[in-house]
Amino acid sequence: MAWFRQREADEGTGTTTGTSASNTDVDVVAAPGDLERALADRQALIQLCLYALDRARSGGVVQRLEHGLADIGVTALRPDGERFDPSCHEAGGAIPTDDPALDGVVAETEVIGFAEGERLLRAPIVTVYAKRA
Repeated sequence: MAWFRQREADEGTGTTTGTSASNTDVDVVAAPGDLERALADRQALIQLCLYALDRARSGGVVQRLEHGLADIGVTALRPDGERFDPSCHEAGGAIPTDDPALDGVVAETEVIGFAEGERLLRAPIVTVYAKRA
């Protein structure tokens, strides 16, 4: 609160001292369980953002949510053109192909997946090329 009182005094005189909340001496004391609570809150907010992203009708809103998530280390997964991997992709459909090089390759991403570092938060749902029988 000292920075606030100093700012009020400065406003009365028209001067500034450069004192701000960022450079005051403050002891931060964390209560037991604060870190766990903060991590749980972070995960809940990430899930809420994914929910909103799935329902967003505006490309701009989708882009903003994806950039915001990326800023905190949550990346979008669009494996188009990659080899299908059932450990990190979910098959949502198949497109027949006569090209043997395309067999088992992701044709398109139906639902964007997300990862936080190496941890998969949600597998992307993809359409995969499959050789005609």
